[in-house]
Amino acid sequence: MPIKDLVADARQRMHASVEAVRRELASMRTGRASLSMLDGVRVDYYGTPTPLNQVGSLATPDPTLITIQPWEPKLLPVVEKAIRGSDLDLNPQNDGKIIRIPVPPLTEERRKTLVKHAHKHAEEGRVAIRNVRRDVNDHLKKMLKDHEVSEDDEKQAVAEVQKLTDQHIEHINEALKKKEAEILEV
Repeated sequence: MPIKDLVADARQRMHASVEAVRRELASMRTGRASLSMLDGVRVDYYGTPTPLNQVGSLATPDPTLITIQPWEPKLLPVVEKAIRGSDLDLNPQNDGKIIRIPVPPLTEERRKTLVKHAHKHAEEGRVAIRNVRRDVNDHLKKMLKDHEVSEDDEKQAVAEVQKLTDQHIEHINEALKKKEAEILEV
């Protein structure tokens, strides 16, 4: 595999890690109602775990309320159970036609817990990026040892991969900083 392809693959894998962290952070609850909070909730739909947004229509009529109207009325208790079973600390209310989920303001303790979770997700993303760097660097060392590339090319590629690593870790840090400010905002 040429160095150019190796670096392109590293860039793609690092970008995927950053996007995974961004998705994870977006689904974290803040003081406002957001449909992305429910992205991780799966409903048992005829024996298949299905994302909530594929079994009904979701809406946020105001900043403190989420409504879910399942396409099949018999799914109401299943959806309600799935939301209660998630770790979002939400209390859905079922009126027989629609599920209303009031999003209460966060307590100071809950905010601190969410910030810790955000840091944990960010660190997992940084570790994933460093693992990509390690894999590529190992591959480059092997190529150098097998005389497939010159020493200069290997050093240049290692430097480029380090630059990519730094850029992608910085993207994660920016996303974390933004989410932290959002969580701590009262």
